[in-house]
Amino acid sequence: MKNGMIECSVCHSKIVSPTTRAVSRAYDQHRNKISSKYRALNVLLVVGDCVLVGLQPILVFMSKVDGGFKFSPISVNFLTELAKVFFAIVMLLFQARHQKVGEKPLLSVSTFVQAARNNVLLAVPALLYAVNNYLKFIMQLYFNPATVKMLSNLKVLVIAVLLKMVMKRKFSIIQWEALALLLIGISVNQLRSLPEGSTAMGLPVATGAYVYTLIFVTVPSMASVFNEYALKSQFETSIYLQNLFLYGYGALFNFLGILVTVIIKGPSSFDILQGHSKATMLLIFNNAAQGILSSFFFKYADTILKKYSSTVATIFTGIASAALFGHTLTINFMLGISIVFISMHQFFSPLAKVKDEPQNGNLEVMDVHDNHRSKDSSFINMAAGANEDASHRIGQDERKPLLPT
Repeated sequence: MKNGMIECSVCHSKIVSPTTRAVSRAYDQHRNKISSKYRALNVLLVVGDCVLVGLQPILVFMSKVDGGFKFSPISVNFLTELAKVFFAIVMLLFQARHQKVGEKPLLSVSTFVQAARNNVLLAVPALLYAVNNYLKFIMQLYFNPATVKMLSNLKVLVIAVLLKMVMKRKFSIIQWEALALLLIGISVNQLRSLPEGSTAMGLPVATGAYVYTLIFVTVPSMASVFNEYALKSQFETSIYLQNLFLYGYGALFNFLGILVTVIIKGPSSFDILQGHSKATMLLIFNNAAQGILSSFFFKYADTILKKYSSTVATIFTGIASAALFGHTLTINFMLGISIVFISMHQFFSPLAKVKDEPQNGNLEVMDVHDNHRSKDSSFINMAAGANEDASHRIGQDERKPLLPT
């Protein structure tokens, strides 16, 4: 995008850049028409996310020694970001080797510099993620894994509000009611979950826990929404190139955190491998895979689906936590899970979908004589379709899949 204009990568036609609300509306309409094979791929993303997110708090719990961490949580986050940077570089090289003739080279200096300028907004979610990843370890010191997973589901409501404010996403009354049910389910699970007489950083555990929870819910919610906005606003940029920027910023922020730790605790804390074990290595691998998978959610699906898929992981976390660590699955937990699943069914029910509002002008980039409606059209088609003054047309041979093949 340059000077408020978007240029098609195929025919180089230019149109006025649409508003965030128009892009969001066009994306929602486009998403409802995706083919069954991409829906199946979304299911695989959800299943993979459930496994990885479910394992994360368990691996954190296994990494604790005598109720604490022998390693620096920031070092785990830094090594995780380095692993993701390595993966992004490998996939970027692989993608560059399989480019078609005539496509703009991914590895050219001009492409890299231009993409870096266009995706500078990714620094914002990278900073928020750096803070959030540290908070995950703090939360594990005061809550069991299943409780942490349930608390993280509070993010769904915060994300919905942020999506409505930032990306002008619309939700029906039924969907808002589903989110309310989600909060009720979480509240039912949390009844009497805080041990009496414990303290956290000198504060009564009730006060400290709620402060951690407030930050733990707000920071990653903002990170997710800004991440989705940044990835989708530069949809034509390779996701691996965007990931390289995102993870590079994340590694930089975590390295700065390590330097701060060195200043506070002394040079001995600069050893980023100190106190690590097999469990922490598995944790680093799991966190890296989880972050990579999340980027595909944010770019090709949406944040709500990502968070609801994380909610499903609660069952896996709770059962595994009970099997491995002897944590009791209370009746409150079982009732809370039931309410959460009812909420999920209600939110994604066809009856809960927002009805399309009648719009004036040319809202879809389409040829009225073309029977092959753009099910697999690219983001530039969605953006053009969202613009009321758009007149650019994309032929059948120019279509791109919603997800990479």
